[in-house]
Amino acid sequence: MAYAIIRTGGRQFRVAEGDTIDVDLLDVEPGKTASFGDVLLFADGKDLTQGNPVIAGAKVTAEVLEQRKDKKVIAFKYRRRKGYHRTVGHRRKLTRVKITTISVGAKKSGSKKAEK
Repeated sequence: MAYAIIRTGGRQFRVAEGDTIDVDLLDVEPGKTASFGDVLLFADGKDLTQGNPVIAGAKVTAEVLEQRKDKKVIAFKYRRRKGYHRTVGHRRKLTRVKITTISVGAKKSGSKKAEK
């Protein structure tokens, strides 16, 4: 099974074709495609390609499924015996994407053959 490690939003994700992941908010409408150019590593069953720091010409394309919010995160600050307590919280905005293709230069993974 071919997979790639991509970087987006300051985080790294291990993705394969057909995977659904949540990434930081992207400015892309649901139903459209998004592409990730920061491919750090690509591996199919026998070969491993590592970037320095990224693989030149490699691209991962994904279909944007929805824009959503993460679960609420609560930060509670408290000082004992001082009468001090503060509650703050936030919900991260996320984009849910489904990985469609992983292409590395001339080679392509998946059932599609490389065009000549």
